[in-house]
Amino acid sequence: MSNRDEDWMRHALGLAQKAADQGEVPVGAVLIRDGEILGEGWNQPISLHDPSAHAEMLALRAGGIAAGNYRLPGSVLYVTLEPCPMCVGAMIHARVERVVFGAFDPKTGAAGSAFKLLGDERHNHRISVSGGVLEEACAEALRAFFRARRLAQSATKQTG
Repeated sequence: MSNRDEDWMRHALGLAQKAADQGEVPVGAVLIRDGEILGEGWNQPISLHDPSAHAEMLALRAGGIAAGNYRLPGSVLYVTLEPCPMCVGAMIHARVERVVFGAFDPKTGAAGSAFKLLGDERHNHRISVSGGVLEEACAEALRAFFRARRLAQSATKQTG
């Protein structure tokens, strides 16, 4: 892990806060190539009425538009939560070189926690993976979001 990885993960955490501010699960992603932002995104499936509007998917879409190509060789995707199977599939098709994530996801993480899709040798493209970058900060953003949601639901039940 490098200081650069931590810097880009802090940027992704800022994007995750945008998701939280919109009432979405706080996950942020930033796609980098040659030290520059190629695309970024934050979870928006609720607000966009799109089950595929995960932070990673939105960052990849923006990156493809910026690059003028759906292939994104030499790119690094920073995301605050371990990617799910859908997002891993998109990363493989886009030819992302490396994925760096913060918090591990034991329920749906596809970079080794629940599924080992990124390491599956049957894929025609390999993606380097680094997990646990600013893990505690990324995990705390998620815990705080769900804690606040539970408190709000509890308050609604008590007043309803």
